[in-house]
Amino acid sequence: MKFSKEQQKIALTLFVVALVAASMLAWVASVTKGPIAEAQRAMLHKNIKQVLPEHSNDPVHDMFVYPISAEKNLQIFPAKDKKGDVLAYAWEQIAPDGYSGTIRILMGVRLTGEVVAIRITSHKETPGLGDGITKDMAWLGSFIDKTLRNSKWSVKKDGGDFDQFTGATITPRAVVRAVQQGLLFYKNSQADLLKRVYITTKAKNVTQEGAK
Repeated sequence: MKFSKEQQKIALTLFVVALVAASMLAWVASVTKGPIAEAQRAMLHKNIKQVLPEHSNDPVHDMFVYPISAEKNLQIFPAKDKKGDVLAYAWEQIAPDGYSGTIRILMGVRLTGEVVAIRITSHKETPGLGDGITKDMAWLGSFIDKTLRNSKWSVKKDGGDFDQFTGATITPRAVVRAVQQGLLFYKNSQADLLKRVYITTKAKNVTQEGAK
């Protein structure tokens, strides 16, 4: 099948346009990759600072990976005092059963097992209803100092201690359940976490000394 000169010209023009467009997209991606990554790091630092007690270290720098299954790891961010002793940990807890999908929750927990604070880092809940999990600071604050023992871990509609939102019970119910699961994880893993944070710190110090 032969193409006319006009068809060949159109095909060549389309090819050039596609090539230019692809080149521009690649250029934009390369230019914005750095700023986007930096913005994400800044947001991570901000959120972690909000869910941890006052500390002297950089929890992001001291982050270590903790395996919770053969397929899944948690990034653990430890808060330390001036002596290097651990005060609390932060990590991201996943609520898979939100009304509109997965809810990601950054939670901080003291060594004593008390919630320092929580922040919602990602969700797809309905605006005006379920998004109260990010906007209702009083509701977020209701998790502060909660432990497995001093609270009933369900919404009030189910006989628990935590408020639900009007017309959006599923969303807060999912968050409450996920935070409770996070505290259970900490209860079962706290000795190993403490061991691993010092092993990780020692390994990083050795690496830094070797790089000098």
